[in-house]
Amino acid sequence: MLYQFHEMARAWMSPLVYWAEANARILTADSSPFAALPGASRLAANYELFYRIGKDYEKPEFGIHSIDIEGHKVPVVEIEALSKPFCKLLRFKRYTDDAGNIADLKDDPIVLVVAPLSGHHATLLRDTVRTLLQDHKVYITDWIDARMVPADQGAFGLDDYVAYIEEFIRHIGADNLHVISVCQPTVPVLAAISLMAARGEKVPRSMIMMGGPNDPRESPTEVDDLASANTLDWFRNHVIHTVPHPYPGRGRQVYPGFLQHAGFLAMNPRRHLQSHWDYYQDLVRGDLQDAEAHRRFYDEYNAVLDMPAEYYLDTIRVVFQEYLLPRGLWDVRGERVDPSRIHGSALLTIEGELDDISGSGQTRAAHALCTGITGEDHEHYTVPGAGHYGIFSGRRWREQVYPRVRDFIARYG
Repeated sequence: MLYQFHEMARAWMSPLVYWAEANARILTADSSPFAALPGASRLAANYELFYRIGKDYEKPEFGIHSIDIEGHKVPVVEIEALSKPFCKLLRFKRYTDDAGNIADLKDDPIVLVVAPLSGHHATLLRDTVRTLLQDHKVYITDWIDARMVPADQGAFGLDDYVAYIEEFIRHIGADNLHVISVCQPTVPVLAAISLMAARGEKVPRSMIMMGGPNDPRESPTEVDDLASANTLDWFRNHVIHTVPHPYPGRGRQVYPGFLQHAGFLAMNPRRHLQSHWDYYQDLVRGDLQDAEAHRRFYDEYNAVLDMPAEYYLDTIRVVFQEYLLPRGLWDVRGERVDPSRIHGSALLTIEGELDDISGSGQTRAAHALCTGITGEDHEHYTVPGAGHYGIFSGRRWREQVYPRVRDFIARYG
């Protein structure tokens, strides 16, 4: 019933939230006589903060319409390359007809970015995609909110996730492909490529794994401790709920986005409280630039999706409780996952020095598993001073991580 209560509360709050938004606009609009009243800026800031805390956050757009390459503005079009019930494979196609003397980009390496299915939308990797587009053709997995998937489409578990990755690799073609997995998907991506290699299928030229739990026994974090300290039944009874009417997925069992969001906030409550207080102060002072930066961050951070219950519980069991991948005991649809079968691919692992989600050594553990990859084709990089998000977004990603990723791909491209 928790999901239903949440929806009832949201519906009840909705008029108040949008009333607060309207009042904030009335008190700040240049043409409004109310904006000149004493204390108007402070009152407007209160209304705006109430609106931002209470509003619904829809899935953001990637919004990548152009990039700069060699001083030229190159148009970018987002294309749906393949559609599955729980995921869309998107391609960001660059058009160079109007790019003057820019070098031909047709032979650039192809990159598949596997986004995490762990609460936030794939748009969280917008900066990752935009940066990669400078030197690569880019695809990304855009996972669909489970509440929007009709129940008659069936269940979606971790094995299905692995199968999706295999299908996407085949669809793109492995000949000139490099796969970048960010956070949670390092595990199913390694499984997918291992299974393809064991069957004799072509595998991508390289695997770049960033901040993922290949072996959570290494430097466990609070996330790992929570997953291992509770039984699978505890998770099933406490965080799994049924999607209510009127969503297309009504009747489907999910780990709701609003519960995941509450967990995100609980990990760093002081930081988020301080951020909202700073936002309030920026509004009062009229510091519109910093206020807009806050809006952009939380428009993304507060937009969450429901995860299929089967997938979430499978991940808890396989990855965080039984450690089946590093123990060599993971079977996917009757096939044993054996990363040592991977040949003809290179491996780069990337970790953040201060990552509090995937601890030090968890991603790097892939090297000990991929014994079929020759020694010179292994590389690891720990990003100094970087937390989890810093390895794939922001200044450290663009200035420290991306040059290494670009050069690694070029070496095997």
